[in-house]
Amino acid sequence: MPPIPALKLAVSVEDYLEGEQLTDIKHEYLDGQVVAMGGASRKHGLIAAALAFALGAQARARRCQLFIADMKVRVEHEGETFFYYPDLVLTCDPEDRHNLYCTRPCLIIEVLSKGTERIDRREKRLAYGLLPSLREYVLVDQDALCIDRYRRTPQGWAHDRMVEGALHLDCLELDIPLSEIYADIE
Repeated sequence: MPPIPALKLAVSVEDYLEGEQLTDIKHEYLDGQVVAMGGASRKHGLIAAALAFALGAQARARRCQLFIADMKVRVEHEGETFFYYPDLVLTCDPEDRHNLYCTRPCLIIEVLSKGTERIDRREKRLAYGLLPSLREYVLVDQDALCIDRYRRTPQGWAHDRMVEGALHLDCLELDIPLSEIYADIE
């Protein structure tokens, strides 16, 4: 007789949030299931830092809050709750000030790696798209000069791919040259 698979007990939102404050390892929360996150590469860190530097002054001038890697985004949908740690998240809503997570971001940026690309392109894009406040979702390839921007329009989500020029962000009315984003990448 084959072994009986172990039951996975659901973790409550409260227990998850409490546990995240007590550990050095970050975990995402998928409606009761907790998944540990891996570390980032040098390229990943350099790209995320370049983006944060490029966005910081404009975010501050608009009284927005920019977070790098350590702020969760909470997504609620049909009675299910999800928490993700995007590489960068920008919230400009003065009511979106929970201490442990954002619920109304206008911009989310993920730096892609081989291990996260599928999840970032599918699961997270769909989950983040459920947030009414989200205006843009940006995916930055760490291994090639290529950026995908999804932006909300009255007709739905539009997609742009950039391999040269600049990344335009409606949320901050800002253009960032791709050469600046990838400046430290060989």
